[in-house]
This record gives sequence, structure tokens and C-alpha cells, in this order.
Amino acid sequence: MRPEEMALVRPVIEDFAADMFGGFVRRDQRGKGELYLRGLLLDGKRKSMQPMGERLGVDHQQLQQFVTTSTWDHTAVRRRLAVWARDFVDPDAFAVDDTGFPKDGVSSPGVARMYCGALGKTANCQVGVSVHAVTDWASAALDWRLFLPESWDDRKAGTPDQADEVRRRRQRCAIPEDQRHREKWRLALDMIDELAEWGLPARPVVADAGYGDASGFRQGLTDRGLTYAVAVNPIATVHPASAVPVTPAYGGTGRRPEPRYPDPPIDLKTLVAAAGRSAGKFVVWRHGSHKSPANPTGRMRSRFLALRVRPANRHIPKGADGSLAECWLLAEWPTGAAEPTDYWLSTLPPDIRLRDLVRIAKIRWRIEHDYRELKDGLGLDHFEGRSWLGWHRHVTLASVAQAVCTKLRRTPKAPAQG
Repeated sequence: MRPEEMALVRPVIEDFAADMFGGFVRRDQRGKGELYLRGLLLDGKRKSMQPMGERLGVDHQQLQQFVTTSTWDHTAVRRRLAVWARDFVDPDAFAVDDTGFPKDGVSSPGVARMYCGALGKTANCQVGVSVHAVTDWASAALDWRLFLPESWDDRKAGTPDQADEVRRRRQRCAIPEDQRHREKWRLALDMIDELAEWGLPARPVVADAGYGDASGFRQGLTDRGLTYAVAVNPIATVHPASAVPVTPAYGGTGRRPEPRYPDPPIDLKTLVAAAGRSAGKFVVWRHGSHKSPANPTGRMRSRFLALRVRPANRHIPKGADGSLAECWLLAEWPTGAAEPTDYWLSTLPPDIRLRDLVRIAKIRWRIEHDYRELKDGLGLDHFEGRSWLGWHRHVTLASVAQAVCTKLRRTPKAPAQG
């Protein structure tokens, strides 16, 4: 946003900042919050403290002090943002994902050699896990967790000397004692629980295979009464919905046999291939912005197959009769493709229309839009501090800045953002 554009929309920004930061005890904190927002929204290649201070015409130490040492609760800001998104965005689903923050050094909290999606390879980075409210027209990043690899948990260290070194690194970054290594899917469940505590309504959860392949994640959603449509790898195994457990005859000695499925489970790829391409139907799941003379409405269309199945995994609980729960297997088989390209498991209702099932499964594209906007325009990954608290505050403020952009897009006469 250019300075002249900022002048036009500044009343909107100030009103939004007042809503988000109204709970701050001190007036100067509320002012610094609005100042930081304007720094993130102004045009500029870097959104770290010093460049933002120069563009704003203030001493960057004001911004640094606000983010790193000032006394304000970023969780309370996220709660207000989530309540705003509940009403303004009115989400169709909650999307879960994670994104990498490339780092040159090793001193920032959570930095380790991990796969970094931003770079497309294993590299030195942090990884942030997030939950977003999504619809076809808008989305908002609601909550964040910084992933701590095992190398940042002294309880996971192999020797006392290694544990001492990890503790020193944790102390330098001021990582709270209760923050330990947890799998990303567990962090996602923690945030989903937090959204419920904030009063957000239950919505389907969507995620890529990094989460969908974790049966514990899927079961955790089911245990919370939530439906989902999550991507999975085709090597996952299932029984057809028609399969029925059978109890073997008792031989008269030892423990009585328990009911079990007579046939071994089948991997998704084999099951869909057996159903055949002709079992699919063409579905338009949305109209995008890439239009052409051949596709003037930008419609997105492909062939999909939907089958009822029973996912099979030793970690999935069975009923008293030995049965596994039913769900949808959705597969996309595009025209010209020799085999399906994408697979999902979903607990959306059995009577859902195919196009609605596809739309929810595909709606995860919004989180990719969010990451692009947050990183390319709002400096999500530009934070250069080395504190646990500073990271969480910066990503919270970047999320508020993104929400401002979403509000401006729906505000008459406001310059379009993004």
C-alpha cells in the first residue's frame, strides 16, 4: 500500500486496530499496535523493524519494544480476530497447514534442518502451524503455533551435556517450560480446541496429507465431533463399506476369537482403479480468476469418484462387533491422466452431494492464498528477533494486517488490496 493509499483508508485501519487492540491496558500500546499494522501494510521489500521504522518515520526501537518486551497478550488479540472472522468471513471450513520460515542462523527458536515448503527442500528454517477460517471468497489466519523439533526439547536429548546445551538455547529464546516438542497434527488439534473455547462454531476441517495421513489427527477430529475432508496418500488402506467382520469358530481352547474382516484391506489406488474412470463424474467446484476465450468464466472442472469405505489402521478404534467406521473416499481423476492424481478421506454426511463434497475438499486452496499474501505482502517471515514471544506476536500482527486487507476489499471506495 502506497502512502497516499494509506491516507485514504487510515480511518478503517484505525477503527480495526481499536477493535483488535482495545483490550490493551495502556493507550501507548494501542497506538504502537496500530503503528505496527501500518508498517506491515505499507509497500516495502522488508517488513522487519528497521525498514518499517524508516517508512513510518519513527525510531524502530519503538516497534521492537512493542513486539519483544511490552506487556500485552497476543492470545487475546487472536481471540478477537477469530470472533471477527466468525462474523465477517462466516467460514465454511477451518483449514490446517504449516509453512516454513527460512533462517540463516541457528539462534532463532525452533530453527533446525527440516523440509521447508517455502524453499521446496530441506533447509535451515522454522515451521509455523496455523489454522484458518476459509470460504471461497475470503479467509483469515486465526491461530498459530511454532513447531519445536526434538532438538529443541531437552527432555529428548541423548546425553546430559546435550540436554544442558538445549536448555541454554531455550533460555536465550525465553521458551516457556511447558512448550515442548509436539507433532504438528497435535498442535493443530490444540488450536482447534482453542477456537472452540473462543466460541467459534464447529466447521469441517480440511488439511493436506501431512495431517490427513495421521490417523491420530483424523480420530482426534472425530472425537471432538468434527467432520473433515483431508488429503491422504494412495498407499493408505481401507475396506469397502460393504465389508463385514466375521468371528472365526471357537476351537474350544484359549481365548475366544474376536470378530475381524475376512479379507485384507486394499490400498486406495487399487480400490479406485478397480472402480474405474467411468465411475467418476465431472464436477465444477469453483470459478477462478484465470479466464480465457476457451474458459470465459474461469471454471475449475475435473472428474471425481466418491466411494464409501472403512479406513483400516491398527490405531483406529473398532466397534464392539469389530467394525470400522465408514467415511467417504474421494479421488480426482482428470481428463488425460492415466490414474487419479489426488485422494481424500472425509466424514462429511453420507447423503452429501458430490459437488459439495468436492468443494469442501478443494477449499484448502485458500490457505495457500493466505500464505502468499502474508509472506509476499505483509512480512510474515521477515521477523528477525530471536525470542519465542516476539515470533508469536509478529505472526499475530501479520494476521491482523491480513484481516485489514480482507475488510478493505469489502469496503466501498477503498483501494483494492492484494
